[in-house]
Order: sequence, then C-alpha cells, then structure tokens
Amino acid sequence: MVAKSGIYGVYACIHNKDEEPATVTLKWILYIGESADIQDRVANHNLLTSWKRQLKQGEVLCFNAALIGPEADRQRAEAAMIFKHKPPCNTEYTDNFPFDTTTVTTSGKNALMQASFTVTRTEKAAGAGAYGRRW
Repeated sequence: MVAKSGIYGVYACIHNKDEEPATVTLKWILYIGESADIQDRVANHNLLTSWKRQLKQGEVLCFNAALIGPEADRQRAEAAMIFKHKPPCNTEYTDNFPFDTTTVTTSGKNALMQASFTVTRTEKAAGAGAYGRRW
C-alpha cells in the first residue's frame, strides 16, 4: 500500500447501526495531526490511549483526512486547523500560530470544522527570538 500524506482529524463518534443505512454521528473533534503516512501514524499514534479515554459511553473513534503532499504545507495546515478549532488532545498550536497569515478552505465531509477561515501569526510567535525567547 502506498503511504498517503496529509492532515487528519480524530473524532468521538456514535455508530447508528439501527438506521438504514447505518450512519455515524460525529460528536466532537479530539485531535488534529499531520503525517507523511496518515494510516500508519493513526494506527500507531502515541496518543491513541488518551483519545480512547476521552470517549463517553457508546462513543468510538472515527477519523477523516485531507491529502496534502509537501511537509511544510501539512505543518502549516495542521497548525491553522488546531489554532482555529483547539481540539482537547492537542497541545501544540492551540495558543500559538507561528506562520504567516493562512487561509484554509475545506470541502467534502468536514463536520465540526469551519469550512473556511483565516488565521494570522500570533504575537507570541512573532515576538519570539530564534531560540523561543526575547533578548
């Protein structure tokens, strides 16, 4: 199987098995990440146990992905999505966006995510020196 690179979302979901056809209801977004190999990263993620602990009774983990090739683009898109949506299992980029102004426009199945938004570099990031502090 060929690795697919991009960003991915981890959700708390409920499978509605009694509906015809069966459906999935997304309850909330837990985590946003990026990887050169999304499938391998999600299957072997060091936070998998933490994600599962966030689930309420009857919920399961669900995932979505957007394919993005170059690593720099993936990191910037991931940071923008985290900064905008602030998933509870993310720690990096929740209060800091260290990139130039970025507009993200999504399409397709992107429930619980804003379809189009713009984020700008935060003061915290802009004021930091090369080693993360002011001199």
